[in-house]
Amino acid sequence: MIPIAATSKFKSSDIPTDPGVYLFKDEDGEILYIGKAKSLRQRIRSYFSKNDQPIKTRKLVSRIRNIDWIVVNNEVEALLLENKLVKQHTPKYNITLKDAKTYAYIALTREPFPRIFTSRRTSRKLESFGPYTDGFTRQDLQRLVVRVFKLRVCRKLPKRACLNFHISLCTAPCIGNVSLEEYAVQVNQARAFLSGNYEKTTQMLITQMDAASQELEFERALELRNQIASIRLLTERQIVDNERRFDQDVMAFRQLGEKLLVVQMGVHKGVLLGKKEFAVDLQLNVGQEFLKAFYSTNPIPREILLNKPCWQDNLEKKALEEFLASKRGAPVGLIIPRKADKLSLVKLAEKNIESTLDEDSPLVDLQTSLNLAVLPRIIECFDVSNLGQEHIVSGMVRFTDAKPDKSNYRKFKIKTFTGQDDFAAMNEVVTRRYKRLTQEQAQLPDLVIVDGGPGQVAAAQSAIKSLGLQLPLIGLAKEHEEIFLPGESTPLRFDKNNRMMLLLRKIRDVTHDFAIGYNRKRRQMKMKEEFKTRPTKRKTPKTDNVEPRVN
Repeated sequence: MIPIAATSKFKSSDIPTDPGVYLFKDEDGEILYIGKAKSLRQRIRSYFSKNDQPIKTRKLVSRIRNIDWIVVNNEVEALLLENKLVKQHTPKYNITLKDAKTYAYIALTREPFPRIFTSRRTSRKLESFGPYTDGFTRQDLQRLVVRVFKLRVCRKLPKRACLNFHISLCTAPCIGNVSLEEYAVQVNQARAFLSGNYEKTTQMLITQMDAASQELEFERALELRNQIASIRLLTERQIVDNERRFDQDVMAFRQLGEKLLVVQMGVHKGVLLGKKEFAVDLQLNVGQEFLKAFYSTNPIPREILLNKPCWQDNLEKKALEEFLASKRGAPVGLIIPRKADKLSLVKLAEKNIESTLDEDSPLVDLQTSLNLAVLPRIIECFDVSNLGQEHIVSGMVRFTDAKPDKSNYRKFKIKTFTGQDDFAAMNEVVTRRYKRLTQEQAQLPDLVIVDGGPGQVAAAQSAIKSLGLQLPLIGLAKEHEEIFLPGESTPLRFDKNNRMMLLLRKIRDVTHDFAIGYNRKRRQMKMKEEFKTRPTKRKTPKTDNVEPRVN
């Protein structure tokens, strides 16, 4: 053991160069950190010789007063001994893994008119379904339940119907539109569906669709058909790769400040099981430390796919593979893919890190204020621009995760009529946009905004309904910055300078500028064409009207 004075350097020559395990201790002899090394001297010296250490490492070094070590024969033995000692002593500065997010449930409140929402805890006051390790699957399932069974999502029953009622996503118990008994039937059907009885729900919807067709209610039949297709897509979208007979884990690492963000995704014989997210303090060899901590309590698969190496050389990688293999009882490969399907899995894990949203996002406020069933990550906004009877055009912009998605901006030239009719223009462009997305089976928005009041909202809502779609829709009127809902003449008013309204105003203003720019370009093109076709006037010689002088 080497004693370390608070302000003096230790003699590294006293430390052996053999592989082994080292133990850092404080002044009371308490173990602060346990690590392994293929060269004890080189690894321990690195803690005291570098000036750009992470904050956590600097704090650790400042508390070290004694260093002890155990020499072993090779690096694999060092890994095995380190793993045993960490479990035994649980040092403060070794990584202790906790999910950055707890698993979430879909919950129903125990109220006369239960509401559906996401909860990260269970309670006697809630009826919980789950937990769901994959957030995307949970959101899709919750969105589908709201769409099919029309349960309320508002925290408190409002005094008037909200947006979901106007787009047929809620039966509006708040205004007495549905009785207690009728709503209980909706809840029982949703409960059966969330319990996994998808086939019963599908058969029920098929029966209702056939009845609607016989009664010539074709719009209702189309809506039911879309709901059936959504259920089948949700329950059948996982495709098993029959050639993949072994399990894999996918790990993506990303440093963010003094934290290492990690997404782990499990793949069982080709089927993606879900994901886990972690955030650990940055320290030396943090990638290796994470892998050792994670696989001390989780099953070890045959392959672990990584987005970047967490070892310094091939010898260190081989030692880590042998350590994991000894715990698994079978070979384990650490792989950094370069091509094909394995690389696509790693890219998917990296995408999941990027898509993690801040809980303080204005999107959360937007979801809460408008009682939206899901977080409005994708928002599309339309504006019609005209000058007189000609050059009527429209612009549409898309924001993803509250940021402009310029690759999805679109320009529209009005095709179905001539003259000045903003409402007809709005109906046309909304119809064209979502008819195309539906045909291409592309991602639909979570919220649609139109620049204008009740007239523009009604025109857009008519277009959406004609396509058999249910998309949350609002209008943002510029004069008083008010929000209009479909079918409502009285607007919603919020502080126009809160972060939710600032985001909505930004999206609306960007759309307006985009549409105006397209309008201006069309007018300039028209002027150039007119100038080219204008007849050229002949120049006539000037005549002098002065009378000749008479002598």
